[in-house]
Amino acid sequence: MSPVTAALADGVPGPLDHAGLHALAERFGTPAYVYDLAALREAADALRADLPAGAALLYSVKANPHPLVVRELAGCGLRSEISSLGELAAVRSAGARCADALYTGPGKTPGELRGALDAGVRQFSVESLADRDRLARACRDTGTRAEYLVRLNGPRGSSGGSLRMTGRPTAFGTDWQAREELAALFTPAGPARPVGTHTFSATNVEDPRALAVELRQALATSVEVARSAGFVPELLDLGGGFPAPMARPGPLPRFPALAGTLAAALDAHFPGRGQDGGPGVAFETGRHLTAAAGTLLTTVVDVKRSGDRTFVVLDAGVNVLGGMSGLGRLMAPRTVPVPVLPAEGARPPIAPAPSRAERVSLVGPLCTPLDVLNPAADLADPRPGQVLAVPNTGAYGLTASLLGFLSRPAPVEITVDGRTVVSARQLTLRTTGVDIHA
Repeated sequence: MSPVTAALADGVPGPLDHAGLHALAERFGTPAYVYDLAALREAADALRADLPAGAALLYSVKANPHPLVVRELAGCGLRSEISSLGELAAVRSAGARCADALYTGPGKTPGELRGALDAGVRQFSVESLADRDRLARACRDTGTRAEYLVRLNGPRGSSGGSLRMTGRPTAFGTDWQAREELAALFTPAGPARPVGTHTFSATNVEDPRALAVELRQALATSVEVARSAGFVPELLDLGGGFPAPMARPGPLPRFPALAGTLAAALDAHFPGRGQDGGPGVAFETGRHLTAAAGTLLTTVVDVKRSGDRTFVVLDAGVNVLGGMSGLGRLMAPRTVPVPVLPAEGARPPIAPAPSRAERVSLVGPLCTPLDVLNPAADLADPRPGQVLAVPNTGAYGLTASLLGFLSRPAPVEITVDGRTVVSARQLTLRTTGVDIHA
């Protein structure tokens, strides 16, 4: 386990880990995100060990598009799953192969498709006949050829997951019972050729048994749809749903029974799979690979009483750790920070904390009562100047937050490998003029 990850795994960091985190806070200021490359490698190795032998693993760049994160996971042998030209730019900046990327999403415009093809992307997930036809036209426009996966909206596999993607009316994929449309989708369209299916039923499925049910259901649906269309798939992308804790201490889950369960299901659907090859199988995840690699450092700005409540005001709010709460769809995380002690010999910013914690409301610095990171957190003796570390924030942290609200500067993003600082950067929002005479 990497030093930063180990520092926060159980909420009781050792002195060296406390000192290292506090030193980063003093050097770069707060709020700041710390991404540990060693933790990325550890997560990728562990997840691949829990998947069937030979399965491909894709990194969903939406979880954290930092180029060094993308580069590290590409170096671990992972392909990239992208859904915008901005994410494609992150892949290119990372030096990862665009030809290995899978371009997904329900609203790919002709301009996006041409841009992706020009950059070297050659595999897409198509959501409908219109989406497939736009891809075919973009191939003709650019003089290229492309492969595509047919995204399916299959039946619900389990009751698990924090966000359902399929198993109900949805903008994602083609309904698995729409036989005529599917038969047309599995027919080549000039330079665009179908090679398989794509499913993604739910995110963050915490129960390992429910996760196995979801993935087995995705496999069964893909097989049934392909056979009904008389199509022989080369690749079955079963999506993901691999969970991870967010903004609270806790280890990354493992799935020791999953590889055997899915291998048995594959063998049942494709007897002799080991001899004649059969279709390849792919999985994708962003949250599970990056969550534990990220730590948010924040400083207590104020502690104040109002009525019977204590409010701890941090320099990080939903503009820094919003978890897409601004969309009104996902609640902000129930943030559980860990106090960070100063480096040895440094001037302590706070007095030693007592063992007894008090119930407080963690709020950010934004001028809105909606800027709440946890309405009821237990924190020992919070005082202005205290540095806190929020673990498991490497996924859907910075770029899923309200970065533009109140025009506050974005946090510094610090990349480390173990105890070595590799890079530091800060995102900026800027405006550019548009030619009104064009």
